[in-house]
Amino acid sequence: MSLTPGPLERLNRARADLRVGLPVVLTDGAEVALVAAAETLDADRLAAIRALGQPVVALTAHRAATLKARAYDGDLARILLPKGEGVAWIEALADPADDLTHPMKGPLLSQREGRADLHRAALRLVKSAQLLPAALVVTGVTAPEGLTQLSAAETATPETRLTPVIAARLPMRLAGAGRLHVFRPEDGGIEHYAVEVGRPMRDTPVLARLHSACFTGDVLGSLKCDCGPQLHAALSAMHEAGSGVLLYLNQEGRGIGLANKMRAYSLQDQGFDTVEANHRLGFEDDERDFRLGAELLRKMGFSQVRLLTNNPRKVAMLQKGGIEVVARVPLQVGLTDENAAYLATKAAKSGHLL
Repeated sequence: MSLTPGPLERLNRARADLRVGLPVVLTDGAEVALVAAAETLDADRLAAIRALGQPVVALTAHRAATLKARAYDGDLARILLPKGEGVAWIEALADPADDLTHPMKGPLLSQREGRADLHRAALRLVKSAQLLPAALVVTGVTAPEGLTQLSAAETATPETRLTPVIAARLPMRLAGAGRLHVFRPEDGGIEHYAVEVGRPMRDTPVLARLHSACFTGDVLGSLKCDCGPQLHAALSAMHEAGSGVLLYLNQEGRGIGLANKMRAYSLQDQGFDTVEANHRLGFEDDERDFRLGAELLRKMGFSQVRLLTNNPRKVAMLQKGGIEVVARVPLQVGLTDENAAYLATKAAKSGHLL
């Protein structure tokens, strides 16, 4: 086995580099681009990048629509960086925090000639690093030595393979006797957990829930969402049923991470609903990968579930992943004055059955 990093190791390195402000190199055949995350870029590195060629700021179509910028490439826009503008200008394009107080950011000139494949790969990469979906890109460069390099194809998020690490007995206040299983992704990402309640049989449909991590709701008891009450109700239901499995997936904020989730909360305070806030940030309505749930269930020997959920997308993704959902069990708890509008938006715009 080679001691040099493979595609998954390079992908994880690239994410870490972008988070600390290092640029990375992306290739597509003979094409080469230097890519930096807009969120972590500093003035010194911007000056060094400018010396290599004309930078453009790659933005998703959602963010471009908010800025009234032309997205000639359909799913993204390539905004030319003016000569007199610096890091603050780039940050203003990437972060919508001050859009309402400083709405005029233009004129914004969008590049339309040439291919956008490397820019598209750059956006995939910064998203997977849980940074704001905006990247500074310079194409046609000679790759500087010492930077992490990967191909555009390697930025496509593959189906995550999970390896069991450890399982141990865990008595729980709501669920009684059980075991906590820890699984580690092979790409070096954060671990995901499975809470096994009782001793569920593997040859009959298990009562199951896919629960995405919610630090604010699960830990702090936030009233802005229904996540904490759903977590507690699911564990209690499994205890009452005698067994079950709760998959705790570390996909905070519908997959955008806690920092971006708090940015979305700040936008909600400005009057935008949860979907509008995600779009203004440049994200999709929901960035989660529920294939993880199917993988975890298969690893634990389950093939059939009775799924505790109000989200039809979870049902569809599990079935697509080879898990038979024999029944959808509603989980309607946690309505408060503070989250009523949020739940209404989930029903109206995300298809939740509430």
